Amino acid sequence: MPAFNSTTNTSALRGSNQSGLRAHNERLVLSLIRLHRQLHKADMVRLSGLSMQTISIIVNQLTAEELLIKGPPQRGRIGQPSAPYSLNPEGALALGLKVGRRSVDLYLIDFNGRVLKALHKTYPYPTVQLIRDFTSAGIAEILGGIEPRLANRIAGLGIGAPYEIWMWHEEMGAPMEELDLWRTVDLRSEIAALCTWPVYYSNDITAACAAELMFGVGGDFIDYLYIFIGSFIGGGLVLNGHLFPGRTQNAGALGSMPAYPSTQRGPQLVNVASIYVLERKLIAAGRDASMLWQSPDDWGDDLGSALDEWIGEVAQSLAYSIVAAVAVIDVDTVIVDGAFPVAVRRRIIEQTRVSLSRVSQEGLSPFRLVEGTIGNAARAMGGASLPLLASFTQDWEVFFKENRQSASKIAPAQ
Repeated sequence: MPAFNSTTNTSALRGSNQSGLRAHNERLVLSLIRLHRQLHKADMVRLSGLSMQTISIIVNQLTAEELLIKGPPQRGRIGQPSAPYSLNPEGALALGLKVGRRSVDLYLIDFNGRVLKALHKTYPYPTVQLIRDFTSAGIAEILGGIEPRLANRIAGLGIGAPYEIWMWHEEMGAPMEELDLWRTVDLRSEIAALCTWPVYYSNDITAACAAELMFGVGGDFIDYLYIFIGSFIGGGLVLNGHLFPGRTQNAGALGSMPAYPSTQRGPQLVNVASIYVLERKLIAAGRDASMLWQSPDDWGDDLGSALDEWIGEVAQSLAYSIVAAVAVIDVDTVIVDGAFPVAVRRRIIEQTRVSLSRVSQEGLSPFRLVEGTIGNAARAMGGASLPLLASFTQDWEVFFKENRQSASKIAPAQ
C-alpha cells in the first residue's frame, strides 16, 4: 500500500474544483502562508513568482471561502498600509486516528493544528473490532460536541498505523492468532465504512513526521531525519521541505537498522530503543508499567534504574544509527521525539549528544540534533494532517497521485 491512500470521494473536499483537486497555485499560496504564519500580498508575489493580479484573485477567493483571514493594515512598510493574511483556524478541520500497539487515539484538529478534541483508549493489543468500535463511538462523540458549521468543514479522516502489525506478536505479548487477523484487513476501508469523508492511510511514524512538518519545529528546516520513539522506534524523512516516502513508502525505517556495531548478529534498533523494552525492564523489576501507555505525557517522578538504563541504551544505539543515516542522506538536522514526557525526551537528547561525541564522524558534514515539539500527540495529529496535506498543500504532488494503486492490505513493515 502506498504511504498515503484515500477514498475516491474527493468531490466531498470542501472548496475543491470540478476535478476534485484544489488548483496548484491555491495550494502554493496556502503552503506559503502556513510556512510563514502570515504574509502580505506583496510577499506572496515575491515568494511565489506569481503576478499581483493572480495573487489578488487567489487570496480573495480563499478569503471568501473562509480559509484565510485578513488582518489589520500594518504601517511602516513601503507604500500604502497593507493587510497580512493568515490561515483561518476554523477554515478546515480534520480527524486523525492513531492505531498503536498499546493504545488508540482519535483527534479533531483545526487548520492550524490545535487539538479541539482528543479521545484515548489503552489495550493489551489491538483488535480489528476494538478499533472499529472505538472509532465509530468516537466520531459520534466528536460530532455531537461541535457546531454543525464546523462539522461541515471536516476535510477528512487520516489514519496513522504501523505496517504489518501482525509481525510483532512476541514483542507485544499478544496471541499470534489474534494479530494474524490483521493480515487480511484493509483498515482504510474498514474506517471509510464508518463515515462520509475521504479517508487516508499512512504509516504511523510517517504521519508523526507530517505533524512535525506542518505544526511543529519541522517547518524551520529544509531537510531532516525525523525519529519517533513509541512502542517501537521509527523514522521519517523530509527533503526540500516535503515528506519523502521512498521507493516503497518505507524511507526512514530506522527500527530496522543495526542497534550498534557487532561482529556477530546483533539486535536491530527497534529491539533496543523502543518503549516496549522499557516496559519489560519495569516488569522484570516488579514495577507497574501501565503508566507508559495510560499517561504518555506523565510517567510519574520515579521509574527507578530501569528508566536510567533504558535511556542510556537508547542514546548509545541512536547515536550509531544517526551517524549511519546522515552518512547516506547528508541532512543537516535530526529531530527526535517520542511518546513520553518532555523531561524524558530531553534526557534522551542530552545523552544522545554525549554518545554522538564518541562516534567517529570523519568525512561527514556537521549536523544538529533537535528536540521535537509535539510528543505523544504526533501520530494522531499526523493522521489528521493527511486530509489537510491532500486538500490544501503542494504535497498532493508528492503523495496523492491518482495513479498510485490501492492495496487490500498493509504494506511492508517499518
